Amino acid sequence: MGDNVQKLSGGCQCGAVRYQVTGEVGHPHLCHCRMCQKASGNFFLPLIGAAKSEFEWTRGEPSWFHSSKPVRRGFCGTCGTPLAFDTIGDDHISFTHGSLDDVAAVTPVEQSGVEGRVSFYGHLFELNETQSNRDDLPGGINDVTATNNQHLDHDTDHWEVRGG
Repeated sequence: MGDNVQKLSGGCQCGAVRYQVTGEVGHPHLCHCRMCQKASGNFFLPLIGAAKSEFEWTRGEPSWFHSSKPVRRGFCGTCGTPLAFDTIGDDHISFTHGSLDDVAAVTPVEQSGVEGRVSFYGHLFELNETQSNRDDLPGGINDVTATNNQHLDHDTDHWEVRGG
């Protein structure tokens, strides 16, 4: 087994769709192409590859959108979390880095689609940093914490989808 062999789990925000990877992962990268920006609603989409034979949906199934003829993108049909990038006919699948239970378990090694990278990307770490207290909400961060419907960052035997 290579150095990249890991047992990883992850899933969507609401817990309706979960997955597990039990083999080598590869090519963790940030994709800056416009399709990935739109699919993630972000400046880039972090993706990690795995052999389909070592990747399993363990709870539920994603909904799929064909962003082009050869590529479909998987997402939770309940909460909308982007989960996968699948090239039809390929024996590998890419899953979203942010959907991992332990996001820090894999480190990106490359940036791709850089022709679509936003001009201010290189200056993001120069921005002022604050911790969120959500004082813009009536109950602040305490209300967010007390009413959190997000699935736990580990597998569970059962999870009732909440929120919505």
